[in-house]
Amino acid sequence: MSSQTDVQVQRIRAIGLTVTNCDRSLNFYTQALLFELVSDITIEGEDYSDLEDITRAKIRIVTLRLGDEFIKLMEYLNVKGKPIPSDSQSNDLWFQHLAIVVSNMDRAYAHLRSFPVEPISVAPQTIPPENEASGGVCAFKFKDPDGHDLELIWFPPDKGKEKWHQKNHRLFLGIDHSAIAVSNTEQSLHFYRDLLGMQIDSRSLNWRPTQARLDNLPGAEVRITALRPIQDGVGIELLDYVVPGKGRPIPSDWKSWDIAKVQIELVVNNLEQLVDKLQQNQVQFVSSRIVQFSDRSFAYRQGCLVKDPDGHSILLIVE
Repeated sequence: MSSQTDVQVQRIRAIGLTVTNCDRSLNFYTQALLFELVSDITIEGEDYSDLEDITRAKIRIVTLRLGDEFIKLMEYLNVKGKPIPSDSQSNDLWFQHLAIVVSNMDRAYAHLRSFPVEPISVAPQTIPPENEASGGVCAFKFKDPDGHDLELIWFPPDKGKEKWHQKNHRLFLGIDHSAIAVSNTEQSLHFYRDLLGMQIDSRSLNWRPTQARLDNLPGAEVRITALRPIQDGVGIELLDYVVPGKGRPIPSDWKSWDIAKVQIELVVNNLEQLVDKLQQNQVQFVSSRIVQFSDRSFAYRQGCLVKDPDGHSILLIVE
């Protein structure tokens, strides 16, 4: 086990989605999923340009909250990003979803379906009881207006974190994890566990018709490895598809402003040391340097954007 003095990820601060139009996305997340608006800012300047590797960045960032968790909608105002491929599937390596916990699946599903959402799943699916790690969990996958993948998830009393079972009146409770498609579980574990210090929470193999209907992938069989940071909170799930096998890789020319890009913001305890460690392990960097933010109104003091082994965007920050 890692000790507190190791360089490691403390928690996930937020998940950033690149969007085509902040107003459209804001309406969707606040109305269809009942997120609350926290802030709406536009940032520009050299610091953010270096962080995201863009010339003269001008970005509108809308921060939303659901329960204890945050997402950021990021609209690049001076550059137009490529849309998410319309034929995307759950095993394509750019696949990444947010799992939104609900207190009642039937009511949440009915509420969601009153909006023009594009479903991925046939209908809400309940994982069979013989699946020890996730039996009884009910889930439904769908897309937001830009095609970002989302999931509603309901946990039975014996599954999920204690906080998802506390009595309250809310229908949408918060974000449990972000799940990412990976090409090789061991390779991803080297990055997230060995280099970043996250810990394995559970492992499972999901298959049978339930998974096929959930993912809209015939014969779907997926190895799932759940990881949590030291301070708990939002986790990361690695989805390694055995059947139908690996999908398409993330194109190497995709940039931060392309709509498929999702950034997981990881709070770390020592960015300089971690960057040294990642450089020694040939991790790919997007940022040209560790960016120091002098603007006090900004959410963090330091940041550096890197890619995981499959090209998913990971923003390392110090608050």
